[in-house]
Amino acid sequence: MTDAPSVLAAGAVCWRIVGGKVRILLVHRAQRKDISLPKGKVDPGEMLQQTAVREIAEETGLTVGLGAPLGEVHYQIPSGRNKIVYYWAAEVDAHALETAHFRPNGEIAALEWVSLSKARTLLSYPHDIDIVNEFAERWKTGRARTFAIIVVRHGKAVPAEAWDGPDATRPLLLRGTVQATSIGPAVAAYRPEKILTSTAVRCVATVAPLASLIGMRSKEVAGLSQDAYESDKSTIAQILAKRMKSKKTAVLCSHGPVIPEIIRELATLTNTAYTSDVESMAALSTGEFSVLHVSAQHPRSGIVAMETHSPDPE
Repeated sequence: MTDAPSVLAAGAVCWRIVGGKVRILLVHRAQRKDISLPKGKVDPGEMLQQTAVREIAEETGLTVGLGAPLGEVHYQIPSGRNKIVYYWAAEVDAHALETAHFRPNGEIAALEWVSLSKARTLLSYPHDIDIVNEFAERWKTGRARTFAIIVVRHGKAVPAEAWDGPDATRPLLLRGTVQATSIGPAVAAYRPEKILTSTAVRCVATVAPLASLIGMRSKEVAGLSQDAYESDKSTIAQILAKRMKSKKTAVLCSHGPVIPEIIRELATLTNTAYTSDVESMAALSTGEFSVLHVSAQHPRSGIVAMETHSPDPE
């Protein structure tokens, strides 16, 4: 065994509905002569979500958005290093299929859409089957198609004690700007359809790289601000109720004291017990974000999956 850091990779169970039945995508790898789920190694500077969508595009030609995480697998590669692969579900829509361009190459010889049962017989590795089984359970219970509430804490800002103006006008430090730029592609991987932000300068600046990347204007909402929270004028309940009704993935950028209320209200709206695991989704450092996935078919059946990510290396 080597003491070298683990190799990190990311991929997805790409799925679509054909004739009322679910089909998932397998890749036939030319050099390895095996069949697996699409995935690939993290490039320097990437976050995992960015890797997943990039690798799927490179291997299959498909442009996808990530759904709920399906888990991670650990195994040893020939060099003796440990490899960790993180997987998400990713529904493939008609537009992605129409615009995809795939040609057999030295890495991927062929693509194949198959049923869940056939996937289990074709896949070369047991750990891939484990991920398929996790997706199959979601499909069986009507929780495969999801939308997400992505809660972002603003990047590192000028300390309050070093700022003479109103708290809401504190700008990001250079580190905060770097954090905002780093998380932009990762959050974009979930294909948000709405970006809501506190009116505070540090929050608006945090979502600016994301908004620019996906070509969407963020909406400033006073009810997400710390000032509104401290004066009992927050509108968290109304904001989340609207998001639950729309069933579309949305980003909410706010402040440390406000985020626990967001998580608690979402737990209430989804009939999710407020356990320590749910509570931990609110414990965000500056620049971090939590993604809470909700079933589009059964939104009040409890949160399907939760994840927290940091722009800073561990």
